[in-house]
Amino acid sequence: MNRFARALSLLTALLLLLGCVPAASAETAIDIYAMNPDLTALEVVRLMGNGINLGNTMEAYGRVSLGLNADPTAYETYWGQPVTTREMIQGMKDAGFDTLRIPVAWTNTMDFEHDDFTIAESYLDRVEEIVVWALEAGMYVVVNDHWDGGWLGMFGSATPALQERALNLYTALWTQVGERFAKYGDHLIFEAANEEFGNRLNDTDYAPDSGTLDEDACYRKVAELNQIFVDLIRAQGGNNAQRFLLIPGYNTDVARTVDDRFVMPTDSAESRLLLSVHYYDPSGYCIQGSLNSWGTTKDYDQMNTTLALLEKYTAQGYGIVIGECGVVAAADDGGVRNDTIKYMTNLLNNCDLYGYCPLLWDTNFLYQRSRCAMITEDVAELYASRSFAAQAGLSEDEVKQAARDAMALDAANATEALGAAENQAIAWIMFNSGDWCAMYSVGDTYDPTQVTAGVTATDVEVTGPGTYTVSLDFSGYGDGYVVGTAFSALAISNGELLFPGCLINLKEISINGVKYLPKGRAYTTSDDGKCTRVNLYNAWVTKLPTSARIQGNNLTGATPTLLNNDDEALKRIETLAVTFELIVP
Repeated sequence: MNRFARALSLLTALLLLLGCVPAASAETAIDIYAMNPDLTALEVVRLMGNGINLGNTMEAYGRVSLGLNADPTAYETYWGQPVTTREMIQGMKDAGFDTLRIPVAWTNTMDFEHDDFTIAESYLDRVEEIVVWALEAGMYVVVNDHWDGGWLGMFGSATPALQERALNLYTALWTQVGERFAKYGDHLIFEAANEEFGNRLNDTDYAPDSGTLDEDACYRKVAELNQIFVDLIRAQGGNNAQRFLLIPGYNTDVARTVDDRFVMPTDSAESRLLLSVHYYDPSGYCIQGSLNSWGTTKDYDQMNTTLALLEKYTAQGYGIVIGECGVVAAADDGGVRNDTIKYMTNLLNNCDLYGYCPLLWDTNFLYQRSRCAMITEDVAELYASRSFAAQAGLSEDEVKQAARDAMALDAANATEALGAAENQAIAWIMFNSGDWCAMYSVGDTYDPTQVTAGVTATDVEVTGPGTYTVSLDFSGYGDGYVVGTAFSALAISNGELLFPGCLINLKEISINGVKYLPKGRAYTTSDDGKCTRVNLYNAWVTKLPTSARIQGNNLTGATPTLLNNDDEALKRIETLAVTFELIVP
């Protein structure tokens, strides 16, 4: 790479940290009402640089407790965040963040249950005030409709009137937001939704009879809603006719979004659509805190391979925004989790390489709003070095090459991952505790390094037909036990390849040394065509997969939830053991 250019970039970052570069420098002064119709989706994402979310703030959902007419700051602080100030926003810009995403719960002041879809003027005013502060700081701004109490689940209702209400709410919401913010220039971006555009269209928060949409129907509904959003905003004219619009991917999940069933909307404006996905993999490390480290060769490969998939869309001219990402779980002492710098450096390198804009999810943790500064010096240095200003001295090719070189070096120096060889079958229990705080090797690739401290596993090599026992011991974790399971499965790595057509016959499940009676019949399946598994508790499987197989071929009573969290036995799991028989045709 160009060492001088890289040094210049780091020097600029250092000057920003030391305050030697004025916060209101020339490059941050913008006309907040201006549009640049010649700017493309790929170009604007580079200008958006590196960003941050104003998390748990305007999307805090307080309408149930506060009612519909509270002061906007009452909703804003309902999830424990301070009232947002101009100084906080300027501090984000000074820290190296060029984009601010403002998640919003617009129905906080909307009486939609009675078909009144009006957003209170005071609430619109408050969101606009924060938007203007960020624009005046020289930032790009993304405004969305976030979880918002889960009202989007009405689209999956079995009641036509609720489906109609959901559509009326959606169009009324974006009509009001679009009209209120129409005067602002293309530094303001609208995002149609959050993670709910996908399976969560079946959420039951407001529609107990929701759940009518199978996955194919969910994909079709997501495409329909994204198209309605684009058409509605474009029809408002003015700046909205050319505004950049951010389209949420399916579940904002990378793999689900690169699925050919996900279809980007058509647009009357040329090259003005962006695509949003989120990245928190592995969730046990980034979100739940059940994993204490990151950085094996497998970890690097998983991140690099996953993020490269999004080139499918950049090749079509769509800009990619990683709308939420980061290591948001704190360490046991409340500080920064081990390997956070390592993880985020590789993520930011991927974004530099492929031209994505990453937006850190933050809820007053890494960026401390009371201090208007990052939590530690090394975190501050990392983000300051990735600002648009810090990289302005590099050409696009130099940025990409620097990222490519750094990724190759980091992957080469990574700790070798443990696991099963291609010709080896290892049986183990995938496990997430009921509170997601304890885990062991969740995923179709066997990885004993993905384990919460204090959890001990007994795994076995499967060499052919026969009876085997695997177990987990939680006596060294926390108080010596876990409560319930959020996900668990018996798995055999490479089982589908080494023992084609095999069946797993569960002989016994025992909890704390006592035999447990399953709530139904176990079936054998595979998600990836390599790993053979039996789900012990998988609430995400709502119907038996086509790959399900069982002795005698009678699937009556087969279930992916053999364990029942309401049983007394699961309320204090000190040990979990599974004895099974492998049957090979």
